[in-house]
Order: sequence, then C-alpha cells, then structure tokens
Amino acid sequence: MTVPRGTTPAGAQTEEEAARYVRGMFGRVARRYDLLNHLLSFQIDRYWRRRTVARVRAILERRDARVLDICCGTGDLTLAIGDKSTGMVMGSDFCHPMLEQAQRKGVRRLVEADALQLPFRDETLDLVTVAFGFRNFANYRRGLEELRRVLKPGGTLAVLEFSTPPNRAFRALYDWYSKHLLPRIGALFSGSSDAYRYLPESVRKFPGAEALAAEMRQAGYAMVQHEYFTWGIVALHIARR
Repeated sequence: MTVPRGTTPAGAQTEEEAARYVRGMFGRVARRYDLLNHLLSFQIDRYWRRRTVARVRAILERRDARVLDICCGTGDLTLAIGDKSTGMVMGSDFCHPMLEQAQRKGVRRLVEADALQLPFRDETLDLVTVAFGFRNFANYRRGLEELRRVLKPGGTLAVLEFSTPPNRAFRALYDWYSKHLLPRIGALFSGSSDAYRYLPESVRKFPGAEALAAEMRQAGYAMVQHEYFTWGIVALHIARR
C-alpha cells in the first residue's frame, strides 16, 4: 500500500488547508470529545490507553525521563502517563479548545504547538507518545522526522492509532459501523456532522499497521514493532530513535 502524504480533508488542497481544517474541526467538538470517545468505542478506548502506558512503563519509572504526549487533545493519555511516571510529563496540541479541556481535567504542563514544528531542542526527550492524532498530520513523513529530531538517541516513539482489522468478516462489520452508525451518533451528540464524517473517513484512508511500520523505518527509526488491539481496530507502534 502506498502511504498517503498526510490527511486529506474534503476541500483541502494544501497541507496548510488540511491543518487549518483539522484544528477548527477539533475546536468545534472539544467540549463533547471525551463523551463521544467513550460512547463510540464502548469505553474500550480506556483499555487501549492503559495498554499503551503499560508498554512504556519502564521509561516512565525513570526519575530523569522527559515525556511528551503530542496531539494530547483533552489529555486522557497525558494523565494516564502522568499517573505512572516519576519524571516530567508534558502534553501538546495545536487546538486551543482541546488544551482548555485538558487543563480543566488537571493536566499541568501543556504546550500549544503543531506536532510538525515542536518548540523543543534536538535530542531532549526520552519518550514521545501520540494517541489517535497521528493520522491527522498534514504530512506523515515530516511528522515522523520531527518527532525523531526531538528524541534522544535511543529514545522511544509510541503511536496508538486506528488501523485496518486483518479479519475480513470483522473488517466488514467495523466498516459498516464506521460508515453508517458512527457519523450519525457523533453528529447527534456533538452538533458537528462534518467532524464525524471526517473522522471515520480519515481512518479508512490511513495506512494499515504494516505500511505505517515501513514508513517509520524509512524515516530512520529502528526496532519498529507493532501489535493489534481489539481484533485490529487499533494498532500500537513502538520504535526507537
């Protein structure tokens, strides 16, 4: 599978337009985002985040570890990481209303920044995480290169993202749900029908787990591994700089 350059919202012709659409869309749904995440995933999203934290726990137990959760949204993963970390944990996002929600939930260290242009020096972070935000990058390769830039040699990148279920029958059922039921529920509870048309469509356009792993290797990462959760609805990729 050829990996697309980046997210492609309807009507966006450039990377700048794609980023502007994504920022505005998340801003419109920020207040209802947590409710819909838990509702539409049947609360399984909590389990996915717990598994992610468990996979990087050895880093979190280091007192000198510096951790950045990018595209942190309302801060669910940032908080879960912080609960297990003895080092410094920060969250970043380029959507201000999302950061406001994260702050209300108790995330203390927040940075408003685009993940493709982070305000951190080279080789300063031990761990970078991203949950369900990578597929919204305007440029996937540039994003991977930027995250590699800020990681220390030997630092770890953890990407939790939706994927393509390998089982054909389950994939057909999940496709039906994401195409027909998810947009209706999302529009009903969020008041933003375009957001919940874009989100499942962005999942369908996003490369599968194997293709993303290959893209990470091409961007210079080593020891790239991935595992599926919940019959392949999501995949967690772990890689080293």
